[in-house]
Amino acid sequence: MQDKNRTEIEAEVFRRLLQHLDERKDVQNIDLMNLAGFCRNCLAKWYVTAAANQGTELDLNQAREIVYGMPYPEWKRQYQKEASPEQVAAFNASGKGTGSSDA
Repeated sequence: MQDKNRTEIEAEVFRRLLQHLDERKDVQNIDLMNLAGFCRNCLAKWYVTAAANQGTELDLNQAREIVYGMPYPEWKRQYQKEASPEQVAAFNASGKGTGSSDA
């Protein structure tokens, strides 16, 4: 596979991942962290890093808006639920973080 073709395919896959996550707003970030070790916020941080690697300035809020499809505070207000004690315990036991509300 040629590099250009690979990049186009990867871009299409990433857009499909974002679409899928947008369609599954019921899946909380903490659920993603507990099951897969990453969440929407991780994707936003990876987006910022990738942009910087390409010489493009992008801040975390801009990246979050790309990943969430809206400003992050709005997404949190509309879709983020309080994590259950079981979710927090699983998150903390995994060593993935300190139980941050941004998970």
